[in-house]
Amino acid sequence: MDGTCSDAVAVWRRAAGLIVGVTAQAMFAVTVVWLYQFLSDTAGAPVTQSAFPTMLLGDVGLALLFAAPHSLLRFPKVQSMICRTIGREFFGVFYCIVTCVSLWIVFYGWQGSERVVWELHGWPRSVVVVAFNLSWLALGYSLLLTGLGYQTGFTEWSHWARRLPLPRRRFEPAGAYRRLRHPVYLSFAGLIWFTPQMTLDHALLTAVWTVYLAIGSYLKDERLAHYMGEEYRQYQQKVPGYPLVPFGPLSKRRGERSISTGG
Repeated sequence: MDGTCSDAVAVWRRAAGLIVGVTAQAMFAVTVVWLYQFLSDTAGAPVTQSAFPTMLLGDVGLALLFAAPHSLLRFPKVQSMICRTIGREFFGVFYCIVTCVSLWIVFYGWQGSERVVWELHGWPRSVVVVAFNLSWLALGYSLLLTGLGYQTGFTEWSHWARRLPLPRRRFEPAGAYRRLRHPVYLSFAGLIWFTPQMTLDHALLTAVWTVYLAIGSYLKDERLAHYMGEEYRQYQQKVPGYPLVPFGPLSKRRGERSISTGG
């Protein structure tokens, strides 16, 4: 009897794991489309003058709602704790779902503003629109270089689903990663900066997420150095975080001691 119950529990757990994994991939696809629409247009419905301060506070909170967990969940101690609870094979799926849900809340709750910081017309507008779409291509290219399946949790989850050993992720800089350490973040910066009409709410989003990209780049550097050690530190000394950054943690780095943190 106990054996039968255990077998039934195992079957249900496996079924739940398969459903969660498929759901995460579907959520990722929906989120990409929704994010494109969100950043392409003036976000949200315009608010009245009396509600303007509330809009600012609310939008800042929503912008941080995506940025904060996106980095905090990657802290080695936090990630280890989660992996002990749900298994390493499901951390990427969990991370993907949290990211998607946080962005969905941003999309749904964002308050727009009719105040325009800048608006482009003619050929400058066309150039910026092209740059926006090229940033999407650059983002896709950068994610493929690092392994898109690792970004969505598909790689680890699919190995679990096929009852295969979890793959060991190797650090092998290729393509754009031979020129800069953070092509994904740089591409994402293009998504929020290249807009032909910069409304006040979009400027607020751009400001908060730009700060996040800078901090997140540093945290990711430290996290990778924590896991990979001297191999990544040598990479930091050869390749800058971003082009045209002459000094600081996002330039080429000198030999430093790794800090246990996230990103």
